[in-house]
Amino acid sequence: MKKVAIALAAATSLFTLSACNNAGDSEVVVETKAGNITKDEFYEAMKDRFGGDVLTELVHEKVLSEKYEITDKEINEEFENLKTQYGAQFESVVELQGEDVVKQMVKVDLLRKKAAEAEVEVTDEEIKEYHATLEGQVKASHILVADEETAKEVKKKLDDGGNFEELAKEYSTDPGSAQNGGDLGWFGEGAMVKEFQDAAFKLKEGEVSEPVKSEFGYHIIKVTDTYKPYEEMKEALKEDIRKQKVQQPDTIQQALTNAIDESNVEVKDEDLKDTFKTTEEE
Repeated sequence: MKKVAIALAAATSLFTLSACNNAGDSEVVVETKAGNITKDEFYEAMKDRFGGDVLTELVHEKVLSEKYEITDKEINEEFENLKTQYGAQFESVVELQGEDVVKQMVKVDLLRKKAAEAEVEVTDEEIKEYHATLEGQVKASHILVADEETAKEVKKKLDDGGNFEELAKEYSTDPGSAQNGGDLGWFGEGAMVKEFQDAAFKLKEGEVSEPVKSEFGYHIIKVTDTYKPYEEMKEALKEDIRKQKVQQPDTIQQALTNAIDESNVEVKDEDLKDTFKTTEEE
């Protein structure tokens, strides 16, 4: 959450810094008995503190928006995901920075993700290797709650047609999976506590368990996929590998570097001229 807060703090200056840079040097921002503060002075101070971060945000949005489109719906969905993931911390940042600034950051992050997705290639060999590692495993999601009463409440909602992923985001106390709809990925025997493992491996694909008690609380488990022949799993596994690659920092950085190179970005401000210089160029 610290990194998110730092990035958002920098983004607060995004609009101000941009506006100051376009203003005349002599225009006064603040008057005091001790002397005035001009927009040029303000710009220089903002640049020293946040210049590189803000310039990066502005350029990434400008360059990537030319190739990729982010809808308001996508921004709002990701905004809600972050709210679920970080809870009160995220709401505090929104209150401090303002919803518009936070959504601006969300938009740029989504643009970066789309750029990374466009860079990723998945080969048949990679899919076959991944498929081979999954034999004897299952893919499952869970909703973890503290007490049996809550577990029964959630199970009833599921029985009445409730969406498992949405209920996981709302109820689950597992910070590692809740924001992902309870998804735990693939696992084999010995990877989970015995009570969880015994219940999961008895379920068929798509089935949901009754509440299962373990040392961590009460789990409601759903098996979302099981090991099948390669051709039946190929497309799903290809998407899994793609998602894994997109999340790798090197993939994102390479996509951004390529986008900057293609757009012939040239920074005119002498103090910020090295902002987009790669290691090889230094």
